[in-house]
Amino acid sequence: MKMRRKKRKSGMNEKDRPEKVEPQEETAEPEIVPEEPAEAPAEETKEAPAEEAGEEPVASEADTLRKKLEEAGGKAAEYLAMAQRVQADFENFRRRNESVRSESFAEGKREAASAMLPVLDNLERAAAAAENSADEALRSGVELVLKQMTDIYTKMDVKPIDRLGEKFDPNLENAILQGTAEEGEPGTVCQVLQKGYTMGGKVIRHAMVKVVPE
Repeated sequence: MKMRRKKRKSGMNEKDRPEKVEPQEETAEPEIVPEEPAEAPAEETKEAPAEEAGEEPVASEADTLRKKLEEAGGKAAEYLAMAQRVQADFENFRRRNESVRSESFAEGKREAASAMLPVLDNLERAAAAAENSADEALRSGVELVLKQMTDIYTKMDVKPIDRLGEKFDPNLENAILQGTAEEGEPGTVCQVLQKGYTMGGKVIRHAMVKVVPE
């Protein structure tokens, strides 16, 4: 039994035994030396414009921003100058308005003072007439009212034009009569017929005078 098994085993081994593969001689493969790409410089030249192309938008954007900044600075300077002009115009307007207002107020005071001058003239005539009166109360009363009136005019800077014997000045006086050579020097005021007055250095009523001819 054992012998039979061995034969069968050996028979199967011969049949199923794989063929011997003879080792093939290894052929030395030639070394492949990697050649440098011939178009490498071309690629480098291609990459350079790409970088330059990338820098150009940045430069153009910077130029645009710079221009916008310059325009904004110019507009800011223009607006500042405009604001300064408006402020200067307003200051000039305010000063003119104050000047006009003060001048109008002064003109109103001059007109009021001028309107009351006939009352002052009549009080002076009444006081002169009361000097010869036997009524002491009347005389003192007229003098008191006259003094109050003159005090008010003094506070208002109203001053009489008293130039008797001085050279005639047409800016202060109106010559309505002509005197004689015996009445004074030629061209001088020899008589004041109606007092003139100034207020704040301005004439509110010219004096009416008699002048010696030259």
